[in-house]
Amino acid sequence: MKYPGAMLSEIWRHLIKKPATVLYPLERPQIPENFRGKIEYYDDKCIRCGLCARDCPSGACTMKKFEEDKKPRPVFDLGMCLFCGQCAEVCPKDAISLTKKFEFSTFDKSSLIVE
Repeated sequence: MKYPGAMLSEIWRHLIKKPATVLYPLERPQIPENFRGKIEYYDDKCIRCGLCARDCPSGACTMKKFEEDKKPRPVFDLGMCLFCGQCAEVCPKDAISLTKKFEFSTFDKSSLIVE
């Protein structure tokens, strides 16, 4: 510090400025139009081609065989997901979409599985 009062001028400059942060729980942030949030999967539209699992860069989408289905269907692990949107982009029937939901923190990892 060059002189003892140098910090006072810095404090004064920031007191009259607009805050740089948002009071998050009290004020909701503006979500951009092309925001990629939580994955939404529509089983009735899905043809079970497996392109989403093949193109997923993080391995968050896997094909899983269920007893009630003849073919395996995609299962998404949001804990591993990068939210890149590749699965929704490659889906030929628009069975996968990315919503604007971004608040899904949890203590239970099983709630992060989208089937």
